[in-house]
Amino acid sequence: MNQEHKIESGIINADCVGYLRDLLSRHNNQPFADLVFADPPFNIGYSYDKYDDELAHDEYVKWSRQWMEVCRDCLTQQGSMWIAIGDEYAAELKVILRELGMNFRNWIIWYYTFGQNTKKKFSRSHAHILYYTKDPKNFIFNDMEIRVPSARQMIYDDKRADSRGRIPDDTWILRPQQIEGEAFDVMEDTWHIPRVCGTFKERQGFHGCQMPEKLLERIIKVASNPDGVVIDPFCGSGTTAAVACKLDRRYLTFDISENYVEQAKKRIDAIREQKQGELF
Repeated sequence: MNQEHKIESGIINADCVGYLRDLLSRHNNQPFADLVFADPPFNIGYSYDKYDDELAHDEYVKWSRQWMEVCRDCLTQQGSMWIAIGDEYAAELKVILRELGMNFRNWIIWYYTFGQNTKKKFSRSHAHILYYTKDPKNFIFNDMEIRVPSARQMIYDDKRADSRGRIPDDTWILRPQQIEGEAFDVMEDTWHIPRVCGTFKERQGFHGCQMPEKLLERIIKVASNPDGVVIDPFCGSGTTAAVACKLDRRYLTFDISENYVEQAKKRIDAIREQKQGELF
């Protein structure tokens, strides 16, 4: 995409499907995004500002295909799609991704130790992150941004160890006590990033389903390049846009709630002010 067609960052009060289709049409159907990260409604009856989270099964699956299809079309050939989803629809979304011609890389288990208690079933303490690429072999994967010291290096002092460390496993263990610190323990290769609970400093307060910044930081670093475009079809609390802004990526994110959009823009404004202050 040439400079005159450059996509600018935006937090947009609109339905993502219609807006992205129109945007593609206005840009000659040229794909422009490095990365799509989506944390869609799980269809489990959560109380959102304007969205009905209790659709019939077939209606939810049909709607999921619609937004996933247009997001796929926005991805460059080196782009990837990451979808956070619960148990109820993980299998259905995986089938859709295959039917859309996306290429499977990982089914990541995000395990958090601060789950919500339940009375008549086991308490949920995990979510799924489905990671797919548009091309099976040629895709952005900045592994040096996410490598961690291996056990061979840290424990066994094995001379055969790769001095660059290793890529983390596909089970990410998320603990509340490390929300303010590093996402990794240097002695382990699993991710330590908790859910964002009510007492955490990064908690925005206006949206109940907030992704941790540390989780988005790793995904955005590994799957996009500086000045690349990151799409989040469901803005919510604005975490994807916030982290993309901090990492000097462009972002496009959408929400049908005017309130969520307004609050997310305030979050971005605060980040920009902080970044500007750090320059002086």
